[in-house]
Order: sequence, then structure tokens, then C-alpha cells
Amino acid sequence: MPMMHTIQPRPHGFTAVQILLGAIFLAFIAQNIDHSVTTNFMFNPNNLMPWMFVTSIFLHANIIHILFNAYALWMFGPVLERKIGFRNFMALFFAGGIAGSLGYYATILMHITPAYPALGASGAVYAVLGAMAVLTPELVVLLFGIVPLTMRQAAVLWVVLEAVGTFNTGSGIASAAHLGGLILGFVWGKWELEQMKMQWRQSWK
Repeated sequence: MPMMHTIQPRPHGFTAVQILLGAIFLAFIAQNIDHSVTTNFMFNPNNLMPWMFVTSIFLHANIIHILFNAYALWMFGPVLERKIGFRNFMALFFAGGIAGSLGYYATILMHITPAYPALGASGAVYAVLGAMAVLTPELVVLLFGIVPLTMRQAAVLWVVLEAVGTFNTGSGIASAAHLGGLILGFVWGKWELEQMKMQWRQSWK
């Protein structure tokens, strides 16, 4: 019988998505208790420290910002985690967040974007979406809750929107971070797909 990609054990019974959502909301509470949390741990290109590539993932500007990212992670994360497992999902999330920060920083170095501080899990969430576009391309999502699109179609739309948004410096949105996470997700999804194919081929030997 062919082997399926196995789900790896979860510590204390929590899923990766639950742990990440918990960390995001705890960080938001900390931000509102002590504003220096935001100042010291957001991605600040004018005073950049190595940890900011990771800590900025868990910080958010306001309640709308955190709810948007949390909702996307809650909606799509479990589907992907069941496919790739706890450890791989965690690794993808962090790698996507870091890739997002690197993408944003690259546009600053190229003088495309002003050197504004940035924060949020959007790059990591977009990495999840990018991986899903590769692993579940026919999954249907509703754009604005109305227009049905497959994940493959949605991914094309996201790439176009974020590529254009990168040059809209007045939007207040770090579109380059979204694009960086999305591209990382595509590459990661392709790698996961190849791993799954190898498992299938080995199971038939």
C-alpha cells in the first residue's frame, strides 16, 4: 500500500497553528502593556538587529492587523499542517516571516521603499498560502467572500497585486514582505511535493 506523508507528533497535544496563534496574541497583549516591546522588537531598518527578522513576525500594529493575519492562519494553516506535519509547518512559518523581512529590506536597499519600520505575520502567512498553492492548487477559496478562485488562480492574483503594491510606497503596506513570503512558500511547497512523490515511489518498491 502507498505511504502517505505522515503527521509528526505534536508537543503537549497542541498543533503548530494553535501554538503560533497563542504566541501572536500573547505578543499583542505584551505590546499593549509595554510599548517598548514594539519599539525594541519590530523590524526597524534604521536600527536593525538580527533578532528583529524573527521577533517582528509576532508583532502587529492594531487589532485589525492581528485579526486579519490570525484569521488567515486559522483558516488555511490547519489544512497545510495536516499535509506537511508539525515541524515542517513551524519551519515554513518562520522561514516565510524571515523571507518577508528580507524581501522588504531588499526594496529599502534598492531605494524602492522608504526605510519605515515594519511588523506583522503577513510574510509568514503568505508563505503558507504559497505552499498551499503548490500542494492544493485546486482548493477553492472565495475572494472577498464572493468570487470563487482556485488556490493556483489566487496565487497568480496575489503575485500581481503584491508586485504592483511594492512600488506603491504610500500604501502603508509592506507588499515586498508579502511577496517574499509568497515566493518562499512556492519554493517550499515544491520541495514538499517532491518529498511526497519520493515517499510514494519508495512505497511501491
